[in-house]
Amino acid sequence: MNIHDTKAARTAHVATAIEQIRAIEAEGVTPDNLARIRDVLMGLAAQEHLFPSAEFPPPANGEKGLNRYPLQQDADGRFALYLNALNPGNETKPHDHTTWAVVVAVDGQELNRVYRRLDDGSDPEHCEVVEDHQVMIEPGRGICLMPDAIHSIHTTGPVPTRHLHMYGLALDMLDERKAYGLDGVIIPCNKNFMKPSATAKA
Repeated sequence: MNIHDTKAARTAHVATAIEQIRAIEAEGVTPDNLARIRDVLMGLAAQEHLFPSAEFPPPANGEKGLNRYPLQQDADGRFALYLNALNPGNETKPHDHTTWAVVVAVDGQELNRVYRRLDDGSDPEHCEVVEDHQVMIEPGRGICLMPDAIHSIHTTGPVPTRHLHMYGLALDMLDERKAYGLDGVIIPCNKNFMKPSATAKA
């Protein structure tokens, strides 16, 4: 399959998956429905040939940070799907999304630490969060995050990650996202950490 055939097949499979996800979300944003969305995305991610590393590489020379490749989103920013490619050794601060999110793996491992707040959330600048549990995202295993979930990511293993990230609303529209420092300080997430998207290799 040449690159043009791969792109056409990817576009078609992504569109079909998002139509299925759209129908599930219409029934409500619940943990059970996010699990159903995860299953749809895992079926898409299992078709690794649609997301070749040559077309979706991580940052060059083993650099930190990510390459985020938009795959599809609605005109109003809804139902945004990205492929994120990172090298081993990356990590983020604990953060929320303010929209639902589901992440599954095409290749590579990403440890997700999921946190819970101990404070009542009344102070917009300070918090108290503790780690609640961990989820290793790898082929065949994903994570579902409700809009108020807080997590951090840590890329592990010997190979770069290629993971599908599905959001109820495009990342660049999530202006209320916050990062939660373990020192108790809350800071705006998009303003301080949001990086521009990358373009897939031709």
